[in-house]
Amino acid sequence: MEQSLQMNLSQQLAMTFEMQQAIKILQLSAQDLRSLVEQEYLDNPTLEMDYGSEAESKEDIFSVEDISALADYLDEGGGEPKYFTDDVDHGLEAAAPLGLTLEQDLLQQVEFAFAPEAETGRAIATFIIGSIDSRGYLTLPLAEIARATGSSEEMVQEVLRKVQSFEPVGVGARDLSECLRLQAVAQGIYEGLVAAVIDKYLPLVADSRIKEIAAEEKVSPEDVQLAVDIVRTLNPKPGSVYGEENASYITPDVTIEKIDGGYQVRLNDSYVPQLRITNLYRQVADFDADTQKYIKKRLTAATWLINSIEQRRETIRKVVEEIVRVQREFLDKGPAFMQPLTMKEVAEAIEVHESTVSRAVANKYAEIPGGIMPLKGFFQSGLGKSTSGEDFLASQVKAAMEALIKAEDPKKPLSDQKLCELLKEKQMDISRRTVMKYREQLGYPSSVKRKRY
Repeated sequence: MEQSLQMNLSQQLAMTFEMQQAIKILQLSAQDLRSLVEQEYLDNPTLEMDYGSEAESKEDIFSVEDISALADYLDEGGGEPKYFTDDVDHGLEAAAPLGLTLEQDLLQQVEFAFAPEAETGRAIATFIIGSIDSRGYLTLPLAEIARATGSSEEMVQEVLRKVQSFEPVGVGARDLSECLRLQAVAQGIYEGLVAAVIDKYLPLVADSRIKEIAAEEKVSPEDVQLAVDIVRTLNPKPGSVYGEENASYITPDVTIEKIDGGYQVRLNDSYVPQLRITNLYRQVADFDADTQKYIKKRLTAATWLINSIEQRRETIRKVVEEIVRVQREFLDKGPAFMQPLTMKEVAEAIEVHESTVSRAVANKYAEIPGGIMPLKGFFQSGLGKSTSGEDFLASQVKAAMEALIKAEDPKKPLSDQKLCELLKEKQMDISRRTVMKYREQLGYPSSVKRKRY
């Protein structure tokens, strides 16, 4: 075996700490950035934090005598800011709902529905409520609840009836029919065809077999349609009004406003505290060597952080301004006018790497005149080419489909094949399978289920 030494020359990008920090901060949402800023403020005594109010100067928060105590922290080690060197996830947790959860609300109602001495009833009601899922349905049979609480099924049934009288109406039902029945009774509409639809024909309603129900009940399809419309005003998931216990709320990172005929981009980071370096730590000459070393390390980390945050602002601003330039028609007229746009095109326009654009739009939302949408939603590649040779997008096809469905004759709804033909007339040549997929994504049932009498 012959051994030899060879030298090869190659180019490699050395990822400095400053670059890593800038990349990680760039992809944070405004909420996560606020969490990081507040955490670093707690960790780094050289930083001051300002929420934008007329705050008093904090130069004297730490006296000169207190500065020497900083040397006690010298064993933390490392010149990098703590928020990227430890294993702690400083991401902002999902915001808790502002109101009560379904379970909490029901338990509060137990306090009013049962007398203090009715301990058995309270215990059964509490067990029942603990067995109600997020939709508002009871998930255990009465026999199992009776065994678990040491009560009779009759007693459990009696308590369940009381729980079913709680708000939201329909809670505690064991199936869809019972849920709708509880609501119909409460509204005084549980009679005639409405009652029949709820009790006997829900499976047929799901398949839009209106004529079969009409024949069975010996009434006109129009009468059945009216009863079905009434039933559809009821809530099949009464517990859903409470949302998830860990529901989160979208805070737009950018606002795109129309002002004087043009669009202005504004970053919504006013609630992210502004960081600055406290003046006291700028003067380190009077401190001992260890304290000077520590302060210089923290000052460097603070400077890197402040610069990275400013760089994040500038990058996001440039990216969104380029998006607005390309998608002006979309902002003016709606989804049908969305233009093909890729991250690579934006990157080339503002002279950054494509990955920088990807990180700049990650986890971020924009408030536009029509509502709130993710920044990634502005990027769509062409779905195909029209007969005139122009690119068309999925959003444009969906907008055209929705317009066709909304304008259709409800007695003769458009089939997927017919939609396909009409789209082709609009120079959008797509398959029937794609039409069906987009129709379902838009939330429209098949033509059979859309038909009205």
